[in-house]
Amino acid sequence: MKKLISLFAVIMAGVLLAGCNTVHGLGKDIEKGGEAIQKAVK
Repeated sequence: MKKLISLFAVIMAGVLLAGCNTVHGLGKDIEKGGEAIQKAVK
C-alpha cells in the first residue's frame, strides 16, 4: 500500500511540475504576441 501511495505522489509531482512549465511557456507566448501587436500598431 505504501508503494502505491509513493508512486501516486511521484506521478502527481511530475504532473504539477509539467503544468507549471506549460503555463510559464504559455505566458511567454502571449507576451510575444502582445509585443508583435504593439509593433504592428506603431
